[in-house]
Amino acid sequence: MNLKLIIALPLVKFPILASDTIVLREIEPSDMQSIMSISFYDAKVATTIEEATEMHGRIVADYKNGETIHWGIADNSTNEILGTLGYYRGFKNEVGELGCVLKPAFYGKGFMSKAMKLAFDFGKNELKLKRIVAITSQDNKKAIQLLERLNFRMTRKLEDNELEFEHDFQNTPL
Repeated sequence: MNLKLIIALPLVKFPILASDTIVLREIEPSDMQSIMSISFYDAKVATTIEEATEMHGRIVADYKNGETIHWGIADNSTNEILGTLGYYRGFKNEVGELGCVLKPAFYGKGFMSKAMKLAFDFGKNELKLKRIVAITSQDNKKAIQLLERLNFRMTRKLEDNELEFEHDFQNTPL
């Protein structure tokens, strides 16, 4: 009999993941002003603090239901939120969908690469995922470059000008 250990969400303690420059941490109510411009839920962007707060509440509920885990990407030295990332839409068949957004002021500084690597390690080692998928617009050249640098491969074109990428832990190194 082949037994697999799958960690069930939510965890007893929300996971905090850190590198030398960033920490992936739980988003707090005091972060709402900072994340309003990068708050999304079901492809809708928040336009007010109230909408960002409501969206965050839905994300927290999804976490409590075991369907998602969503981190704020914070600068180690200032604790300022630079962006967000997480696994979304459940974990069927040991697959996680990774999504991320970074504030434009922090593009090109390596923050998202580090955040994605931390999330990869957590997905592989803690959630026991076998694959990660990511979806982005065909027009988002920077996101495509990031995914390719992280050894994702484009698997298919989707509706609405989107591309699906995949990283298979069993066959592809990070």
